[in-house]
Amino acid sequence: MKLKDAMLLTGNHAAAYGAMLAQPKVMPIYPITPQTPVAEKLTEFQLQGLLDAEFITPESEHSAMAACISASLTGVRVFTATSSQGLMLMHELLHFASGARTPIVMVNANRTVASPWGFWADHTDSLSQRDTGWLQYYVENPQEALDTVLQAYKTAENPSVLLPAMISYEAFYVSHSLEVVEIPSQEAVDSYLPPFDPELRFDPEQGRSFGNVVSQELYYRHRKQLSQAMDKVFAIAKDADEKWKELTGRTYGLVERYKCENAQHIIIAMGTISGTARAAVDKMQSDGIPVGLMKIRLFRPFPVDKLRQELAGRDKVIILDRGSSPGTGGGSVLHQEVKSSLYGLKNAPEVYGYLAGVGGTNITPEKIEDLVKRSLKEKSTTKSIWGW
Repeated sequence: MKLKDAMLLTGNHAAAYGAMLAQPKVMPIYPITPQTPVAEKLTEFQLQGLLDAEFITPESEHSAMAACISASLTGVRVFTATSSQGLMLMHELLHFASGARTPIVMVNANRTVASPWGFWADHTDSLSQRDTGWLQYYVENPQEALDTVLQAYKTAENPSVLLPAMISYEAFYVSHSLEVVEIPSQEAVDSYLPPFDPELRFDPEQGRSFGNVVSQELYYRHRKQLSQAMDKVFAIAKDADEKWKELTGRTYGLVERYKCENAQHIIIAMGTISGTARAAVDKMQSDGIPVGLMKIRLFRPFPVDKLRQELAGRDKVIILDRGSSPGTGGGSVLHQEVKSSLYGLKNAPEVYGYLAGVGGTNITPEKIEDLVKRSLKEKSTTKSIWGW
């Protein structure tokens, strides 16, 4: 496959390249730190003639998502981007987007949620949206951000899915960090991602409406169908990843396994902390500690069956969570999700949850090693423990 020259790109600019290559027709975006460079780069592509799209600058993130939904219902591909408080303001419309079955793709630069005010990496903003009916991907570097934007479109726009997708990457650790990124040609992407052409859309010739008031039974049926669409995502997202590998040689899977073959203890993480955890795993394995890593890339739908399959018979699971949820038995969202997934599993491992990196605090391989060693000595509890 022909590639453009590899470039040094930030995560924000890599996501913008992914969006440009997807060729959306409408882009309603409201700027917010640290996401704003995504919007700036897309306007640059538009001025250069690389992107034929309507760029809308509404008065708020709430209005931006309203515009996304309306545009998607007309049958065009839609892209947007946000972060932190912007995502909070969109919350009401996120439910509208999934309920209307609009396959919008949105990148979210994970940032601390006020109050107090901050601009640092934290997963709480996107984890707070986990029940809105959106697909959620978590990526750890600029290359994965670009690739996942395109994979998300291929998955979300599948007629069996038709649900919006959110790709989250961490503030500054990814959004503003520079790495070498390979950019596939427009021709290659066009062969991978055909134009969006839904059967149902706003069209005067069809005379259809969306979002009307319904009876209890119709609402029940609608929510059941949405849930069933979520259940189909795993196979479709896996196929999108495999086809991307055929095209580019790059693959990520939905749950990545790193040195898990003979590991009795498994670290589970999402986002950039996964890269740090790999270094910690290398060090601990060299010291004779049988530990591996599982990186969860697709958080919604949550890979329950995959985790049950992979973790049965292991001794310990050590969960590192960069998002807090007060009142959930210690405050760790990922811990609660994994623990629930393993309920009733024969030969289930002991589960340890550590809040690590909340608020953007730096997590080193040494700190991860320390948490793993703590789990080897401490008794497992239902609560998450504050690490660093």
